[in-house]
Amino acid sequence: MKSKEPKESRIQKIPTAIDKFSDKAIAWIGSIQSLIAHTIFFVVSFGLSIFDLVGFDKMLLVLTTVVSLEAIYLAIFIQMSVNKSHEHIEDLKEDVTEIQEDIEYIQEDIEEISEDIDEIQEDIDEIQEDIDEIADDDDDDDDEHKEKAKKVILKSNVSSNTNEIKSLKSKINELQAQLQELINDDDED
Repeated sequence: MKSKEPKESRIQKIPTAIDKFSDKAIAWIGSIQSLIAHTIFFVVSFGLSIFDLVGFDKMLLVLTTVVSLEAIYLAIFIQMSVNKSHEHIEDLKEDVTEIQEDIEYIQEDIEEISEDIDEIQEDIDEIQEDIDEIADDDDDDDDEHKEKAKKVILKSNVSSNTNEIKSLKSKINELQAQLQELINDDDED
């Protein structure tokens, strides 16, 4: 994954007094209290004119000036809110882009892992085949070993029998010699 560098837009700005005031003003202007306060202000303004406490032209001039100033400030506050929202949306777009890039990297990693798993599975299959061949060879080898063992036993039996036969031959020869002696002794007598 790529390293994420801190971005200026990501650094949380320390809210200034004007930012705090504008946030509170925007929140208040969109509230029921603001609606009630404006309604009371307009009723009082027109009431002052109706009860002849202030002249109608003067009241309209003050009311128009106040409402115009309020509209100017509201427009500024609204634009500040739009700018903050735009910055927030841009940050979100950057986050989404980074997340998409991260997802692509993760997908690549998953594909590589999947390939590694396939290779490991192939290796396991080959190892299993080797084990099966060794087991078959062991069965064949066991038969071969048994045959060799039989031959060795036969050879040892033959060599032991050969020794016994030699021993028997020598005894037969001895007995023949003794028999010959006895025959010779009988002939002499």
